[in-house]
Amino acid sequence: MISPFIFIHAPISKPCEPPAGIASLAGVLRSNHIPCEVIDLNIESIYHILKNKPQEIKDTWTRRAFKNVDHHLNHLRALNIYQQPDSYIRAIKDINRALEASVLDQSIKISLSNYHDSQLSPTQSADLIKAMQAPENNPFYDFWAKRLHECLFQKNISGLGISINYLSQALCGFSVIGLVRKLRPDLHIWVGGGLISSWFTHSEIINTFDFPDIHFVSGQGEPYLLDFFHVKTKDHYALPDYDDVFQNQYLSPGFVLPFSTSRGCYWRKCAFCPECVEKSPYLPMPVERVKKYLHDLIQRYRPSLIHFLDNALTPKFLEAMIQDPPGVSWYGFSRITKHLTDPSFCQALKKSGCVMLKLGIESGDQTVLSQMKKGIDVALARKALQTVHQSKIGTYVYFLFGTPYETEKSCNKTLSFIAENNSYIDFLNLAIFNLPITSLEADHLKVYPFYDGDLSLYVNFDHPFGLNRSNIRQFIIKKVKSHPDILPIVQRNPIVFTSNHAPFFIEQF
Repeated sequence: MISPFIFIHAPISKPCEPPAGIASLAGVLRSNHIPCEVIDLNIESIYHILKNKPQEIKDTWTRRAFKNVDHHLNHLRALNIYQQPDSYIRAIKDINRALEASVLDQSIKISLSNYHDSQLSPTQSADLIKAMQAPENNPFYDFWAKRLHECLFQKNISGLGISINYLSQALCGFSVIGLVRKLRPDLHIWVGGGLISSWFTHSEIINTFDFPDIHFVSGQGEPYLLDFFHVKTKDHYALPDYDDVFQNQYLSPGFVLPFSTSRGCYWRKCAFCPECVEKSPYLPMPVERVKKYLHDLIQRYRPSLIHFLDNALTPKFLEAMIQDPPGVSWYGFSRITKHLTDPSFCQALKKSGCVMLKLGIESGDQTVLSQMKKGIDVALARKALQTVHQSKIGTYVYFLFGTPYETEKSCNKTLSFIAENNSYIDFLNLAIFNLPITSLEADHLKVYPFYDGDLSLYVNFDHPFGLNRSNIRQFIIKKVKSHPDILPIVQRNPIVFTSNHAPFFIEQF
C-alpha cells in the first residue's frame, strides 16, 4: 500500500479562497490512486491566532476589534456587507488590528494579506535559512507543532510538499520546513509554487538552498511527484480536488472555486513580462475537458463564484463559455481584443455568468503600448471598456506607470484616459513598474538593487526620462488618485482583498 503524501499551503496569503495549486496536485495523485492530504495552514493559522486575545489591552480600538472579530468574520462570509462599504472597511481593519495585537513580538506584523518581520527579509536567502533553523521563533509555532504532529506521526507519510507562491508566505514557509525537519528528519520535503519557480529561473539561486532532504520544484509539480511514485503518464491535467479544504471558513460569501484552464500566457509578447523572461510555455487544457471538469466541480462543491486563474482567458474559451454556460457566476483576466468591442458578444458573455473581467490596459499612450508590445491600441481599449461595462460586466482595470518608455507626457495621457473613461471603470489597479532582474531591457539601463537581498526578482533603474519611483508614486497619489473623476473609483476598491472581493461589490452579483 502506498503511504500518503501531505500538501501544505503556507501562511500568509489572502484567506478568501482555497489554494488552487495543491488542489490540482492532489487531484493528479488521487486520480492515480495515490493517497494524499491537503492542509491549508494559512487559514488555519489565521483563525488560531485570532483566538489569542492578549491578557492586557490598553487601547479602545484593539478592545473593540477583539470584541467584534467573530461578528466581522461571519459578515465577510455573507453577501450583505459587500453592499455596505463602510462596514466592510471596518471589518477588515478590525480583523487586521486583532491579528497584529495577537503577536507579542513587536518585530513581527501579521495581517490578512501579509507577514512582515523587521528582523528577517523574505528576499534574503540567509534570513530564510535562519527562519528554517529556528522555527520556534515564529508566532505560529505552537499551533503548527501540534497540528503537524498529528499528521506526521499518526500516518506513515511518504513525503510532504509545501506551496509558496508569494513573498508574504516565504518566511512562514521556510519556518514550516524547519519544523517538519525537526519532527521528521527522515522525511523528504518538496517545495514549490509561483515564487519558488520565479526564484529558480536564476541559476545562482539553485545552489543557495542545497539540502539533501529538500527538493525545490520549478514549474509544474505534477511530473516530479508522479516520477517519485513511479507513475508513467503524460497527462498531468486531472480534476482538482478541494475535498480537504472545502469546509474551511474562507472569507468570501459562499465557496469560491479557483480554476485554471491553462498554464502560461497565450500572448507572451509583452515587454518585461515574467512569462517571457522565465520562458514559461503556454499549456492550454482542451476546451472539452475544461467544460467537463467545471461541470464536475460545480456539482461537487456548489460554488457561489468561479475564479479563473489564467494569465489571460482566450477568445476561444470565452466563446465556449457563451455556448455552454457553467450556471455559476465567474470572473477572470482577459486581454483587450475585438471580441470585447462587440455588444452582442459581451451581452452573451454576461448571460454566461461573467460578473467581472480584469483588463490590463497599462497605458493611455499609444506609443508606450506599442513599445511594450501589448498588441492593443488606445481606441480599441476605450471601445472595449465601454462595451463591456454597458453589458453590465464589471471592469477591474490595470494601469502601469514608470516603464522606461514613459515620459511625463505619457503619464498625463494615461491620467486623461482614465478620467475620460471613468464611467466605464468599476475598479482600478494603479501600479508602479518593477524591472525584472533577468529582463533583456535591463542591459540597456543603469540598474541597482531593488531589495537588500539576493533573492530579489527586480532591480531599480535610472529612468531615461527622470521618472524615478518616488516621482511616479507622487504622481499617482497627487494627480491620479486625487483627480475628481478618478477618486470615486479609487474609493470603491476593496481594501486588502482587492480583485478577489471586487465581484461581490457589483450590484448584479
